[in-house]
Amino acid sequence: MKRKIYSPDKPVAAWSSLDRLSDGVIPSLTMVLRTYGCYWSRNHQGCTMCGFIRDSAPVPPSPDDLVAQFRDAMTRRPDGEFMVKIFTSGSFLDAGEMPLEARSAILGELDENPDVKKVLLETRPEFVTQETIAACKSVIRKKLEIAVGVETSSDDIRLDCINKGFLFRNFIHASEIAHQHGSSVKAYLLLKPPFLSEGAAIRDTIKSVRDVSAYAETISINLCNVQKGTLVEKLWRRGDYRPPWLWSAIEVLRRAKTEDPDAIITSDPVGAGSRHGPHNCGRCDRDAADAIRRFSLSQDTGELEVECDCISLWQKVVELEDVSYGAPLSR
Repeated sequence: MKRKIYSPDKPVAAWSSLDRLSDGVIPSLTMVLRTYGCYWSRNHQGCTMCGFIRDSAPVPPSPDDLVAQFRDAMTRRPDGEFMVKIFTSGSFLDAGEMPLEARSAILGELDENPDVKKVLLETRPEFVTQETIAACKSVIRKKLEIAVGVETSSDDIRLDCINKGFLFRNFIHASEIAHQHGSSVKAYLLLKPPFLSEGAAIRDTIKSVRDVSAYAETISINLCNVQKGTLVEKLWRRGDYRPPWLWSAIEVLRRAKTEDPDAIITSDPVGAGSRHGPHNCGRCDRDAADAIRRFSLSQDTGELEVECDCISLWQKVVELEDVSYGAPLSR
């Protein structure tokens, strides 16, 4: 997989947006730091849908470079109070990816910033240990949220369809440690990994929301998209994979929120409307994606009301793909 040309002191990306918390909506700054990359991707072929290794550095950046990336990203902060979300396309808590010196410096600067109200750190669950979380909390006194891409509560789907390499009980253990140290937890779920029919994907995600809600304050549903250099891309190019319908995301959000009105359930339909991303017929893609984004902030299922004739085709796909031996029935 070819890596992109990069500057070692510049992040992969940084942008401002809005995020939904339990007490309302807050401006947020999301940053993706360019580290050496996820160890699981380097050493175990990575997850079937993840192409983020292309954004990683070919050699480990120095702690000074990583801090410089963070400071560059902070220049794009929103005005007033805001939340900071830090991603590395791997694990922020992996000392092999984010050296302790850089981690402490970044968390220290966030702690000193009076406008930062909450900090989210994404990581695989194996790096959520008593020692690591205690070390982070000794540096930063802000509200801390530990985000884990658990993807599904099904171990079979996570291991065989996604190649994630950990079990649901590992996520539960990480959640318990985070909560013991006063941190909240965010669980990322994946709608429609490869090898699932549209209906099976919907059912799995709804069940997974139900299962993770006991361990996470916020649940974010990621809609699988086609990234370069991945197994999903290979399947997609030969017609053996289609990204999820936006109707499927709407169905999952509506049913999950109705089941658990108090849960914070969000989704950001990245790439919506493209052949590489979640899409419907093309005519209603923008309306459907906007509805999902509005719901994610308001938590009002009334925002999910979208009309288009293609819903009947989606309903037929959901009905028939379970008996099509895994073959997608639409593009």
